[in-house]
Amino acid sequence: MNAIFYFIIYQISRLPLGILYLFADFLFFMLYTIIGYRRKVIRINLENSFPEKSKEEIRTIHRKFYRNFCDYLVETLKTFSISQDELDKRHTYSNSEVFEEIKAEKKNLMFMAGHVFNWEWYVGTAKIMGIENTVAVYHKIKNPFWNDKINAMRGKFGTVPMDMKDVLRHIMKVPNDGNHSFLFVADQSPKQSAVHYFIEFLNQRTPVFNGFDKIARKKNMGVIYAKTVKVKRGYYHTTFIRLEPKNEQFEENEIVHQFFGHLEKTIQEHPDNWLWSHKRWKYANL
Repeated sequence: MNAIFYFIIYQISRLPLGILYLFADFLFFMLYTIIGYRRKVIRINLENSFPEKSKEEIRTIHRKFYRNFCDYLVETLKTFSISQDELDKRHTYSNSEVFEEIKAEKKNLMFMAGHVFNWEWYVGTAKIMGIENTVAVYHKIKNPFWNDKINAMRGKFGTVPMDMKDVLRHIMKVPNDGNHSFLFVADQSPKQSAVHYFIEFLNQRTPVFNGFDKIARKKNMGVIYAKTVKVKRGYYHTTFIRLEPKNEQFEENEIVHQFFGHLEKTIQEHPDNWLWSHKRWKYANL
């Protein structure tokens, strides 16, 4: 059954995005107007994050978020069959010189991004980085069939998907020689048992992962934040920003604060383009 379903999905993914966006429009109607997918979660997240905004402004962001979310779903579907050439046209970049700079310093790279649409299209950045070994860090899916298929999708442009549970050992094992990069979408909410550090983020006490900070400092890695904006439907632009220590070396959790500081600015500039439907603050009061 999985194989048949995948065959159907793959064939649909081969349709032009212009047609797939008709599906996105239908999904928007269903999720926003009929079903109200996680409507309360989204509204509360927005209200708590932007207490200065009026109810009408919140409603506008809420509605636009659903539009972007539905576009993200069909764009991710398209990723199963999209070519590198088409992806290069739809996802452009600036300040890619930072990759050469870090590589010249013979430092491995930690590439950090948030759940800003469309983060799945970072799979095409391996070509831009020009780094020999690029790992995309992910959380394993329970269904082995779909885990393999999604990993194949994420690895089709030169990245190697790797489970979060395995990446620490791998980073510590490889030489810090500028030939390895690691892509983290790092703004997930930790499980309750993994909550160890809090920051102030979007006007709220927020539990965050800080393991990437420890790894980057221990291995003296170069760190880049990927600031992505949606230019128009189906087109994105990412600016690469190198994170630099205030002093000679990064202090403990300095990378965490810099990353979330950049991400907060990105969200404030384009608030409808971040994944608001997750319960990111459910452990805020631990």
